[in-house]
Amino acid sequence: MEKELQVYVDGVFYQKSQAKISVFDHGLLYGDGVFEGIRAYNGIVFKLKEHVDRLYRSTHMIMLDIPAVISKEKMIEIVLETLRKNNLRDSYIRLVVTRGVGDLGLNPKKCPKPTIIVIADTIALHKGDAKKDGVTAMLSWVKRDPVDATSHEIKSLNYLNSILAKIEANIAGVDEAICLDKNGFICEGVAENIFIVKNGKLFTPPSYTGALPGITAEEVMKLAKKLGYDVKEKNITPYELFNAGEVFFTGTAAEIIPVREINKRVINSGKPGLITKRLMEEFTKLVQDPSQGILIYK
Repeated sequence: MEKELQVYVDGVFYQKSQAKISVFDHGLLYGDGVFEGIRAYNGIVFKLKEHVDRLYRSTHMIMLDIPAVISKEKMIEIVLETLRKNNLRDSYIRLVVTRGVGDLGLNPKKCPKPTIIVIADTIALHKGDAKKDGVTAMLSWVKRDPVDATSHEIKSLNYLNSILAKIEANIAGVDEAICLDKNGFICEGVAENIFIVKNGKLFTPPSYTGALPGITAEEVMKLAKKLGYDVKEKNITPYELFNAGEVFFTGTAAEIIPVREINKRVINSGKPGLITKRLMEEFTKLVQDPSQGILIYK
């Protein structure tokens, strides 16, 4: 019988089938909380410190106070211990902090203690060989929330904006949806940052549009510059997207995924471009570098 995964909830490890939170937790009732998706590769948790730093930036923004006894260093150790408990060296990790248990009102003051959850498992976003063949996408009617609303600069538990766009993609029979900002510029995918390549240069939407400043996106930009490519953050129009030489998504779960078609417009040849493939190769090397993360077993 296969051993059941162990899930961390507030200092205790539970079997996956027994891991529960209260129905009065405001993470469930109102999406009041934040999370990080993190990857481990061959015993190395890629950019774990950077993910924990971003988690704490998100909690600061929504004024969700993590107890002082759980420092960033302690949070890192909780993630590592969850992987060790499950004997995992390659994994997708979900680190969640909710506002915690309160009453049926939405007042955060009624939630005295946050809930902390760590899940270590696997994830598969697409069927088939998406990295080889690329994915199809569409522009969604669902706009990204502006920066003065529930901006996606905060990695919050409120993902209804993305879910609505994903539902539309499912109905249309395409792999992914692409959201625009309130001004009609390209913002990001439902859970990924987006890049285009034009005349050998890379462009990606700026975070002030409401896109999440992605950790994978940042690493891809560094890689591209190291390889000698120009990289610039700029507003991208749908016209520029459809007529790009290459388009790809980046994200912790997605890594780097080429896009071959958007709204039935084939992107260039319809095959992953040379720059995209080169970045994919270099990123695969990067995540295996011990200096780019934290070792599970030291």
